[in-house]
Amino acid sequence: MAKTATLKIDDKEYPLPVMIGTEGEKAVDTRALRAASGYVAYDQGYGNTGSCESQITFLDGDNGILRHRGYPIEQLAHHSDFVETAYLVIYGELPNATQRREFGLQLRKNAAIETQMQKILEGFPTSASPMAMLSAMVSALPAYYPHLATNNFEQDLKGFDLAAAIAMSKIRTIVAMIYRYQKGLPFMFPKQELPFCDNFLHMMFSEPYQDYVSMPEVAKALNLVLLLHADHEQNCSTSTVRMVGSSASNLFTSISAGICALAGPLHGGANVAVMQMLQSIHDEGDDGSRFIAAAKSGSKSNRLMGFGHAVYRNFDPRAKIIGEACDTVLTRLGIDDPLLKIAKHLEQAALKDEYFVARKLYPNVDFYSGIIMRAIGIPMNMFTTMFAIGRAPGYIANWREVAANPKGRIYRPRQIYGGPVKRDYVPMAQRG
Repeated sequence: MAKTATLKIDDKEYPLPVMIGTEGEKAVDTRALRAASGYVAYDQGYGNTGSCESQITFLDGDNGILRHRGYPIEQLAHHSDFVETAYLVIYGELPNATQRREFGLQLRKNAAIETQMQKILEGFPTSASPMAMLSAMVSALPAYYPHLATNNFEQDLKGFDLAAAIAMSKIRTIVAMIYRYQKGLPFMFPKQELPFCDNFLHMMFSEPYQDYVSMPEVAKALNLVLLLHADHEQNCSTSTVRMVGSSASNLFTSISAGICALAGPLHGGANVAVMQMLQSIHDEGDDGSRFIAAAKSGSKSNRLMGFGHAVYRNFDPRAKIIGEACDTVLTRLGIDDPLLKIAKHLEQAALKDEYFVARKLYPNVDFYSGIIMRAIGIPMNMFTTMFAIGRAPGYIANWREVAANPKGRIYRPRQIYGGPVKRDYVPMAQRG
C-alpha cells in the first residue's frame, strides 16, 4: 500500500502521496495541494524542494556520497576518463568499445567552429567576460544547426546524439578560442587525431608554427578536473537548463541559459575566490595561521573560501580526490607552488579546529581545482569556462530527461505575494 502524509490546515486534513527514491530519499508530493486547499508549499530558493525525478546523479550530502548512474565518483575518477564518464552521464550506461569509439569520433568530427561563428567572437571587446562570450556563442548554435534546434521535443530528440556531440565538443573549442582571442593569438584548428583533453590543450597553447605537446600528467590532470565536474544533481545552473528546456527550448539554448547561471560568483566562480584568498594570504606573508584566527573571529574580509557547501554536510568526495591529485600533478610537473602549501595548512588547521568541525566546514572541490588549473596554465579569468566544459554532459543529460518525459510540463513556480493590495490609479496631476 502506498504511503501518504497528512497535512492539517484549520480543521481539514489533506492526504498527500509520499515518494521514495531508489536510494531511500523521501518526499511529500504537494503537486495537488493548491487545487485541493488553495495553499502552496513555500520554500525560498527551493532548498528543500524536489523539482524533478532524475536517474542521473545521486548525492547524499550528509554522508559525502556522489554517484553518477550508480557509479561512485571515486571509482570513476580512478578508472574512467572524462569522455567515458560523459557518455555514462548522458546515456545511462558505460559504453562498450564500439560505443566509446563512435562517441569519440562524433566529438572529433564536430570540434571545429564555422568561419561565420568566428566572426561573432571577433565582434566582442577583448576585455569582455569569457563567460559572456561563451554563453553568447552557444546561444548562436541554433542558427547554424536549425535542424537540431527546432524547439520541438519530438524532432529535437531525433537528432539528440549529434546535437549532444556538437554541444560538448564545440563548448571546449569556443573556450580555447576565447582564450586566444583575448591574448591576441590566432585561432588553432582542432586536430581530429587528438584525444579530447589533448585537443583542448593544443587549441589553447600551440604556437603558430609549433604545436603544443602536452605532458601526460597535464592531460590526465585536466581529464580529472573535467570528470569531477561532469554533473552535480540539481544545482543552480543545471536546474536552469531544465527550467528553460521545459518550455520546449532546444538543447543549445537551454545550455546557454545554464552557462549564464554558472557565471554567477556564488556558483561557478568559487574556485576563483579560493585562489584570490590564497594569493592574498601569500602576499601578506602569512602561512594561513593569522587568516584562520581572523576567520574564527567572524571577520567577513577573512572568510575561508572553498570550505562548506550548499549540499554537503560532510567532506565533499571530489575534494579528497582532487586534493590528492594536486600533490601528484605539481610534483610531476616540478612546480613548487606556495599557494598549495598555504592551502594544505588551511585544510589541516580547519579539519582539526573545533570551530570549523562543529560547523561542518570541510573543503569542497573548488578548494584545490584552481591550483591544478593554474599549474596547467589556465588563467584565473578562464576558470569558470573550464567548469562549463566539465558540466556540459550534465546539462545535456538533464535536458534530455526533460525532453523525453511524456508527462512533463513547463516549470512554473508559485510565489507568496507581499506587495501592495488593490488600489486605484491616481492621475499624475493629483499625485503629491
